[in-house]
Amino acid sequence: IRIAVPSEAPGGLDATRSGHFGRCQCFTLVDLVDGGVGEVQVLANAPHTEGGCMSPVMTLGEHMVDAIVVDGIGGRPLMGFHQVGIAVHAGTGRDVRSAVDGYLAGDLPLVGFESTCQH
Repeated sequence: IRIAVPSEAPGGLDATRSGHFGRCQCFTLVDLVDGGVGEVQVLANAPHTEGGCMSPVMTLGEHMVDAIVVDGIGGRPLMGFHQVGIAVHAGTGRDVRSAVDGYLAGDLPLVGFESTCQH
């Protein structure tokens, strides 16, 4: 399983989680192997433009991401993630490592359309 966590630069397990998917500086990609952390990669996010949240959705799909852990996300990218088969989970903790630990523990609920950002 590969999860993505929107992150502040420089990314990585100790990076601060970004508060909103579309405006993050990068995504930390974490491969989960045998119930633990495997390879960790950092993927730069394209600059955010109005209505441009589908670009990172497609990029994460191309990088074989299975799930993303977010603090906030709009309805359009949430629908896009559903279309490309990426599960969207509500995150926890200040850094990427906390989000990964929460995912591994099964503590992160799926994000529904009632929980999306309304801006």
